[in-house]
Amino acid sequence: MALSPDRHEMRARARADLRMGVPVVLRAGARFALALATETLTAARLAAVIERSEDAVLAITARRAETLRAIAYDGDLARIQLPRDADLRWVQAVADPADDLRVPMKGPFRMARDGASDLARAALVLAKEARLLPAVVMAPVAAEMAAAAQLTTLEADTPAQSDLAEVIAARVPLEVSEAGRLHVFRPSDGGEEHYAVEIGSPPRDQPVLSRLHSACFTGDVMGSLKCDCGPQLRGALAQMGAEGAGILLYLNQEGRGIGLANKMRAYALQDQGFDTVEANHRLGFEDDERDFRLGADLLRQLGFSATRLMTNNPAKVAMMEASGIGVAERVPLQVGKTAENAAYLATKAAKSGHLL
Repeated sequence: MALSPDRHEMRARARADLRMGVPVVLRAGARFALALATETLTAARLAAVIERSEDAVLAITARRAETLRAIAYDGDLARIQLPRDADLRWVQAVADPADDLRVPMKGPFRMARDGASDLARAALVLAKEARLLPAVVMAPVAAEMAAAAQLTTLEADTPAQSDLAEVIAARVPLEVSEAGRLHVFRPSDGGEEHYAVEIGSPPRDQPVLSRLHSACFTGDVMGSLKCDCGPQLRGALAQMGAEGAGILLYLNQEGRGIGLANKMRAYALQDQGFDTVEANHRLGFEDDERDFRLGADLLRQLGFSATRLMTNNPAKVAMMEASGIGVAERVPLQVGKTAENAAYLATKAAKSGHLL
């Protein structure tokens, strides 16, 4: 039916449901599984899952499993069998590392080793897309029950889609240049919008001075001293203004793609003595969850095929080139080092390969 949502629109609906605490159903062939994000789980829904199923599990990433000393038999994830007496506090303590140091022993765990893990894997990806902690309560469910409860049902192999289309562009005079123009791009999957700030009128047949800048509310807006993001943003714009042309790509991938709430969780863990990479891993995330291909897509839509890329991160250079945008030059952007962020920058250099 023409009015019905397609697979990608259903994926967006599923993300929204998880954020609200509403269960979703993932399907692979004749197999159906209920999925509930632990972060938004309620005691009543947890009790209902445990009552209905003896095969309920708590799916976590291998990164989180490593912290908990739980064996990730499925490689990139682990499935912990839910005890019959599991309560909401226990489930969320396994998922959230906030109290790991105070209560280090969460087990012993009984791990699920048999059966397919594809539905749990799909649920964890969906939770990450929803900017939630990557931990999901899962249980097999009958198709009839899912339909009766009016739950969103999603094919597990539905790929994430982020085709970007320009919505509008308008002149925005800036401190660094009165010839500023802001382009707004909206993804087709219902996700966050991304922006391109164009300085001057850079020629499309030459490598454009550009920067892939991930949104950083704390650094860009609040002037946080914990990172160098704000100085990098202002430094990049200033250099583009001085040269009279450039493109700043502002991607809404806060906290290296984990979202502001999870970034604050990582900050709280850093206050406990963990570095930025260790904090991400304890939360269940990889070092960096961003997708730099978005930046290449924006440049291409703006008419550019090559760039002089302002970055200290070789991964950005590699991803741009892999996405078909030539990098004629890597332009260093070494600004904003303070006593407060020196250890953070050292970790980025040592563990993430940044050239600082």
